[in-house]
Amino acid sequence: MRAIVELVVAVLAAVGCVACWIAARSNQLAPPVAANEPLRTIDAYDPSLITLSLVLATVAGVLAVVGVARARGR
Repeated sequence: MRAIVELVVAVLAAVGCVACWIAARSNQLAPPVAANEPLRTIDAYDPSLITLSLVLATVAGVLAVVGVARARGR
């Protein structure tokens, strides 16, 4: 039973990881590099959401390994 809970939590952490990664991106206008160039759009990333995404990916990976090992009886 505990292995199933760990695997379910691992899947939820992976879903949260993807959601944080998608939410971290935003479009912004960048100033021109030279005087006569137009404004450009750039992708900006929120560092706190990227960090949360990496933490959730780590948690998902650890729980998946532990859950599979527990399910196999080791």
